[in-house]
Amino acid sequence: VQLQASGGGLVQAGGSLRLSCAASGPIFSIDYLGWYRQAPGKERELVARVTSDGIVKYGDSVQGRFTISRDNAKNTVYLQMSSLKPEDTAVYYCSAEGVYFSISSYARDFWGQGTLVTVSS
Repeated sequence: VQLQASGGGLVQAGGSLRLSCAASGPIFSIDYLGWYRQAPGKERELVARVTSDGIVKYGDSVQGRFTISRDNAKNTVYLQMSSLKPEDTAVYYCSAEGVYFSISSYARDFWGQGTLVTVSS
């Protein structure tokens, strides 16, 4: 399974960016698609994730500013980031958690390579 993320870049504070991540490979289903981020010197943290049924969970620091969505048919997850702050600067990692290759397979987790988001003040 490969996760291909796109959409990172440089934006001014208060601006918006949209990240996309497509999972490809012999996928039967994916429990969670989401985004984590890691800023320099900090631990990786949850940004947002969404289940195949559309149940979402956001990290406290992005609640109300970011919106996650998912296209199950395309195994793609989107993250619309608005009202960006300098503290949102980080490498954003796409995640696919609970990936099944068949109805009877065991689940595995996969990570994308990361895309850098830089918010200037």
